[in-house]
Amino acid sequence: MSRKVAVLKGGTSAEREVSLVSGAACAAALREAGFKVTEIDVTNDVGALLDALSKPRPDVVFNALHGRWGEDGCIQGLLELLRRPYTHSGVMASAIAMDKQMTKHLVAAHGVTSPEGIVVRRADLLKGEPMERPYVIKPLREGSSVGVRIVPVGDNRPLFEGTDWAESDDLLVERFIEGRELTVSVMGDRPLAVTEIRPRQGFYDYAAKYTDGKADHLVPAPLPKSVTAAALDSARRAHEALGCRGVSRSDFRYDDTRVKNGDAGELYFLEVNTQPGMTPLSLVPEQAAHLGISFSQLCTWIVENAACDS
Repeated sequence: MSRKVAVLKGGTSAEREVSLVSGAACAAALREAGFKVTEIDVTNDVGALLDALSKPRPDVVFNALHGRWGEDGCIQGLLELLRRPYTHSGVMASAIAMDKQMTKHLVAAHGVTSPEGIVVRRADLLKGEPMERPYVIKPLREGSSVGVRIVPVGDNRPLFEGTDWAESDDLLVERFIEGRELTVSVMGDRPLAVTEIRPRQGFYDYAAKYTDGKADHLVPAPLPKSVTAAALDSARRAHEALGCRGVSRSDFRYDDTRVKNGDAGELYFLEVNTQPGMTPLSLVPEQAAHLGISFSQLCTWIVENAACDS
């Protein structure tokens, strides 16, 4: 087993602070497991990163970066060029998963249902409603609910209020699905569990994900057996459809608002996270612990399954 591990954390995306916490937690867990760990705070200085990955040369790179540049195939491509085995998904899977609409098209071919959606530019929203309300607007290539806006019926606020979308940003507009928020982690080819996320107010936004006490996690989710089975199977299908490796996490909405006469409701896939959070509040470690897998064991497994794809 490889013993020298470099943990990449930080980065320059909107999720930098979360990545710093994820990276520090993973580094501590790997040290506990007996690895020799170097932590690298990634910035825009590529030369400094190359130096850090050479002195000393790690056996494995643990990628704890989130968001753009760390999760979209860019850092993965650099590590492929350096021939450093790295954790989580490779270049292609990472790039596709970061594009929410492309992901939806790909998983649909594997029998996974997602809400109807269209891609627009920020300027297009000035021309009128992109679809019938209620709908959700989200950046096409961001994670952690960064920049997400729910537009309900009767909301008179300007669409841009409280967002930092750039003029050139591609945005995904999706039909809003009533009901419950679910998530499923996949470890290799094994879906772990279904968690229901219940924000204490509003929706499961960036603050709710990373602030203690903002949301309740119910694992296993209190669902009909058929819905649990469908969520587990859909997460596995999405993981395989994109060619993910290591750990991923798929998010879903479960519409149980019209359940009657034995109907189980409708399950909708939203997106795949190829670099899911590994903070103390994160969902993957929580599901692993539910199955008796400690955080240290989880991180060790991730390192042991590191690879270069090319």
